[in-house]
Formats: sequence, C-alpha cells, structure tokens
Amino acid sequence: MRVLGIDPGLRRFGWGVVEGDGTRVSHVANGVCEGSGDTLAERLAVLHALLTAIVAEHAPDQAAVEQTFVNRDPAASLKLGQARGVALLVPAQAGLPVAEYAPNTIKKTVVGVGHADKRQIDHMVRMQLPGAKPAGPDAADALAIALCHLVHVRLPVGVPR
Repeated sequence: MRVLGIDPGLRRFGWGVVEGDGTRVSHVANGVCEGSGDTLAERLAVLHALLTAIVAEHAPDQAAVEQTFVNRDPAASLKLGQARGVALLVPAQAGLPVAEYAPNTIKKTVVGVGHADKRQIDHMVRMQLPGAKPAGPDAADALAIALCHLVHVRLPVGVPR
C-alpha cells in the first residue's frame, strides 16, 4: 500500500509518500510545497496545483492528513483550515480514501511519546525509513503522518490504538 502523508500549511505544505508491503516499509518521496501568491486564494490555488501533480506522479492508494486545532489566533486557524481543505480535497478528487490523525496520535505512533518535538520526529522518521532525507521539518512531519496511517490501517479490529 502506498500512502501520501500531508502536513498542511499556507506557506509550507509538507508531503511524504511511503510504501508498506507486509512488515516492510520504504520511503518513496517527500518534499515541501511553497504556497506563493499575494492573496489567500492564489496561495490555495498554487497548493492545489502542486498537490495534484504529486498525487498524479506518485499514485498513492490512500492519503492521511494531520488534524489541526484552533489556536489563540482565530484568523490564523481559519486560514490553516482552508489549507486543510485543499489537503483533503485533492486526494478525494483522485478517488483516494483520506484519513485524519491528531498531532498527538501521530507523535505517539511514530516516536512513542505524544508530545515529541520536531527533532524527535525527524530522528524517528529517519530510523524507520533508512535512506530517507526529509526536505525539512514539514516533510518529516508528513512522512510521520504516512507512517502513522500505515500502523493504524494494519491493526486488527479491536486492538487499542
């Protein structure tokens, strides 16, 4: 199974593709999309086009997106929510099932601790995907999201997550 992990953001949109075959997991690709443009609409359009090209190039079977929570700045939360909309829309347009995971679930699954920092996530992604070189913290987070999805999809029904 090939999984696209997406770490949504308006300026930097992390993505990572991993492939799971039985108990083996391998890195396929990763990167960061830069949302450019003067307006929110232009940045969202650029992110949509870039993510659409990534889905077409890497042909994932499923996608996973990080959930976001409202922070102290409601305007920033709304804008991030719009970027999440793109992250959910593009795989759905391609006919892919899309899962969502809370940040603490991702960190606990990949690192073993629900409050891991970016450095710990990067380290564990590199450990679990030998040879992977994340294109920055956003790409490492996206790979962690994809790894989290593989773990959760493989668990038999009834096993606590």
